[in-house]
Amino acid sequence: MEETQAELQEVTEGGILTAKGFHAGGVHCGIKRKRHDLGWLYSEVPAHTAAVYTTNLFQAAPLLVTKESIAVEQKIQGLIVNSGVANACTGEQGVANAYQMRHLFAQKLGTSDHLVAVNSTGVIGEQLSMEKIKQGIAQINLNESEQESFAKAILTTDTYTKHVCIQLELNGELVTIGGTAKGSGMINPNMATMLAFLTTDASIEPVALDVALRSAVNQTFNCITVDGDTSTNDTVMIMANGEANNQSITLADKGNFQLFTDALTKVCQSLAKQIARDGEGATKLIEVQVTGAARMEDAKAIGKTIVGSSLVKTAVFGADANWGRIICSIGYSGIELETSKLAVSIGDIPIVQHGMPTHFHEELVNNYLKWNDEIKITVDLHSGSEEAFAWGCDLSYDYVKINASYRT
Repeated sequence: MEETQAELQEVTEGGILTAKGFHAGGVHCGIKRKRHDLGWLYSEVPAHTAAVYTTNLFQAAPLLVTKESIAVEQKIQGLIVNSGVANACTGEQGVANAYQMRHLFAQKLGTSDHLVAVNSTGVIGEQLSMEKIKQGIAQINLNESEQESFAKAILTTDTYTKHVCIQLELNGELVTIGGTAKGSGMINPNMATMLAFLTTDASIEPVALDVALRSAVNQTFNCITVDGDTSTNDTVMIMANGEANNQSITLADKGNFQLFTDALTKVCQSLAKQIARDGEGATKLIEVQVTGAARMEDAKAIGKTIVGSSLVKTAVFGADANWGRIICSIGYSGIELETSKLAVSIGDIPIVQHGMPTHFHEELVNNYLKWNDEIKITVDLHSGSEEAFAWGCDLSYDYVKINASYRT
């Protein structure tokens, strides 16, 4: 089969509104004291939709309602999302509130309830004030659209908004994939307190969209960790409205399907790295590349174990070349390997060769850790040809301060 290639072009300042036919915004409805806390997103036409959710057994009420909505036609036209209260562990009343949110926004859009998705993020165990939600939805002006307002409305402890947009050409048509995400703490996806909303004007069949999303998430969002905690509200959702008028992508159309999946993966990777960089109290992004694995899953498991290690994270924060912490985390990752083949580098400085420490200059490593805000750790297992990346952040004093007073 002839290999298909296309240039993936990142759009500066692009995001969920760059794709044709999408509108979004955010308002303050009073759940938070001052900041935006209610966001909305809609497509001019119902869009094929796929989503993946947290693996936490305590799935929040909005996730149950959103799953039900998507299951009807595999289409969504609008999304309503609040921050400040997660509507998780809230029982039958929480489910009823999620349904009411869905109904109120469907009325606002003039569409069917099952064409609306719902999401929430914030404190677990508190009931939503539906009067505030109702007043907030009444404030929404669907004729005013602003990406940054939507992004601000979904934040919790994040320090900045997160956007990305990629464009590519498919069958002579320009296709756009954009995204906005939030996430700072309780991040250990499969997945965590992480929301990512993706839009595309590509025409793509629902099954192909679902497969592409799961592939992209598995290589990106499921490879980040901030603190090892998996939340109740994680969602990654993509809406594809077909407004680019490209020939519809199917699984059988392997060339264009792969191009679309590659572009979607790049979008998800950018958002995942932005989330890892913005970990609560973080000062550095940590990227771990594991190569030479017998299986990709082995490489992923080792990478996530390293970036999830509190001892590795604190060593990076303290600029301490304590390579033993990396070795230790590899050893308890649960992956079988020949320790005598292992090689580890911090930056471009070899630290371990053939399972034993090298004669490196510790001051060089300490300086690398001290003066760079992106730290790369490379592990070569010398056991195969598979590789994977994982991303996380350092663990600082501020992480404890933020989480010790999260509700106050």
